Amino acid sequence: MEKEYKIRTKNKNVFLRVKKGHFATMHSHTNYFIDVSTQKTRLSEAQAVASEMVSSYRTNTIIDTILCLDGTEVIGACVAEELTRDDYVNMNAHQTIYIMSPEFIGGGQMIFRDNLVPMLAGKHVLIIAASVTTGKSALAAIDAVKYYGGKVVGVSAIFATVDECDGNPVHSIFNPHDLGDYESYKPHVCPKCQNGERIEALINSFGYSKL
Repeated sequence: MEKEYKIRTKNKNVFLRVKKGHFATMHSHTNYFIDVSTQKTRLSEAQAVASEMVSSYRTNTIIDTILCLDGTEVIGACVAEELTRDDYVNMNAHQTIYIMSPEFIGGGQMIFRDNLVPMLAGKHVLIIAASVTTGKSALAAIDAVKYYGGKVVGVSAIFATVDECDGNPVHSIFNPHDLGDYESYKPHVCPKCQNGERIEALINSFGYSKL
């Protein structure tokens, strides 16, 4: 792997930490590992990310519930705080917003216990993820929200390679254009594998493990 470096923005607390190499996720092979661990755990960075995310929802979107994927609960709480502030006009000012995460059972199926269903049923739900690349996790979350009677009003991510998922807009702070040479392939057609290049690490929303 190459040395980690940062892709910066005008806000010093909004950036991507990335490494180049040959990585395998559950659904794909990619040439970048995007590390958002501190954005998910460090308050100052989570607040900065949340401030960027809410720009798409401040004035015209009702949000009752924020569903957090990939360990983004801190960011979700910061987004809720931004949306309910009383120093500017928005659809959620002075309103309470639920912040929740899915439970996973065998096979990766998302479920919500009976005591949590009222936080989804009949609610306008914003889905937040660390990244949306293949879109499979976001699609599973959308399907789950619909199953439990909620309405998805958008998907937000720190990094995304798609603009929509099942007809729902995906808003992201960063996209492949910020990386320049980002590549992602299905495992059986990965050119690095076909060239005999070894996978350097397994990656997921928790981080990476070298092989």
